[in-house]
Amino acid sequence: MVSKKDIILAVLSGALLILGFPPFDIYLIPWIAFVPLFISLIGKSLRSAFFLGALSGCIFFLGTIFWIFNSLYFYGNIPLVLSVITVVLLCLYLGAYTGIFSLLFTYLVGRTRFPSLFICPVLWVTIEFLRTYALTGFPWALLGYSQYKFLALIQIADITGVYGISFLVVAVNSLLFDMFFYWPKRQNEMPLLDRSLLTLGLITLGIIVITTLSYGIWRLSSDEGVQKVKVSLIQGNFEQDKKWDVKFQKEIIETYKSLSTKAGEEAPSIIIWPETAVPFIFNHDKEMTQDLIEFQKTLGIYLIFGSITIKDIKDNKYQLSNSSVLLPPQGETLAIYDKIHLVPYGEYVPLRRFFPFISKLVEGIGDFVPGKQYLIVQTPFAKIGNLICYEIIFPGLVRKFVDGGADLLVTITNDAWFGRWGAPEQHFSMAVLRAVENRVPIVRAANTGVSGVIDARGIIKKKSDIFVRAVLTEDIAVGLFKKSFYSRYGDLFAFFCIISSVLLIANNISSSKGRSVI
Repeated sequence: MVSKKDIILAVLSGALLILGFPPFDIYLIPWIAFVPLFISLIGKSLRSAFFLGALSGCIFFLGTIFWIFNSLYFYGNIPLVLSVITVVLLCLYLGAYTGIFSLLFTYLVGRTRFPSLFICPVLWVTIEFLRTYALTGFPWALLGYSQYKFLALIQIADITGVYGISFLVVAVNSLLFDMFFYWPKRQNEMPLLDRSLLTLGLITLGIIVITTLSYGIWRLSSDEGVQKVKVSLIQGNFEQDKKWDVKFQKEIIETYKSLSTKAGEEAPSIIIWPETAVPFIFNHDKEMTQDLIEFQKTLGIYLIFGSITIKDIKDNKYQLSNSSVLLPPQGETLAIYDKIHLVPYGEYVPLRRFFPFISKLVEGIGDFVPGKQYLIVQTPFAKIGNLICYEIIFPGLVRKFVDGGADLLVTITNDAWFGRWGAPEQHFSMAVLRAVENRVPIVRAANTGVSGVIDARGIIKKKSDIFVRAVLTEDIAVGLFKKSFYSRYGDLFAFFCIISSVLLIANNISSSKGRSVI
């Protein structure tokens, strides 16, 4: 039976988690945020546990990804009510992952003498990993991202990935729950219950936290790399409804030229424009393409910019790609990278062949075809891997560029879709973890912000405000670290948690069904 108190506790957990993420960034709060939810699960059936977990997760996601409404309603021409319903349905879907976690938590903790500390962290990582890849994946607001400003802690991500940070946060929550709520209750019910397991867990977690922080302090004290690269980021700041309006075409191009000329005064090695910065199809609109190339020749600096490109013609229709183009000082095209992981219902419609009546939720120049190559481009100053928009939120995708040899990651994006609240800062914070995981610097150019420079230790060297026109120039160290464990071997830590979860469930699968008491 779910009481009003249980509902309040579940909602409280979801609300506390919101405060750990941008724009609030109170990163210490997630270390206690799960405790109210865990308390609400005491004595619950599996169905009630799922409901409470899903409620908590839904509240959390409503508070962190409600900005999706902005792109649906203001740019996708979706009616107000339908836009709200779409956001709520997405939050219910994402909240279901927390519901599954709570159900498994109740099932396992109620059937074992182990403290929840031994169970919850591996379960949570398993659920987060599932969310990263299920149904094309949406790993937005993974718990570990809340700690992107806790630099000494997040250095361990070069071994465990962001999932190791999530593991630690849930582990501390579990220990607090065990010490002050769960274990005292169980000892009252079972006076002979062995307390040594809880003591062992406390000591083990203490050693892990101390080791993690010591490792982080050591990594942060590393000397600067041998080679410095000066990069300039251009933030044009054009509203989404102007980007493909021919009336603003000349203004957009001239603005980027003017800002780049200003950046060129500081003699950077490379200038970077955002995703779809040029309001024409590169190599298709011959006059504008040639004009840009001629400008590049006068600039005499490497230039990366986002553009739509044509890949093929099929059924008398152009096959378009969301691409980034690299021009060297001489002006000819050095490389074109095509975005691999497209946004479903934003850049293409899944299963359109079976559901032809469904269209994209946001209007754009057309549907895109995905790229297939993890392109690394050799330049005199760095081996560049280039990612577009929300590709940066996928840890496994990003590491493939670094494992392939990239020692500088460039990410270009257009966050104008999302408005002012939360999303640009959240998106930027994920790039911090990608830099630490792979031990390479990341430079990010965004149309409306946040643009910025992040070094290989996750230190934000410089960043812009949102919805302003900006030029950011900064020196960044390349080659500060050797290729990280995570870049080489990927999500071994997450796989360890998945295997542990499967073994825990399999070990208890024969226990009694129905109601489970903690």
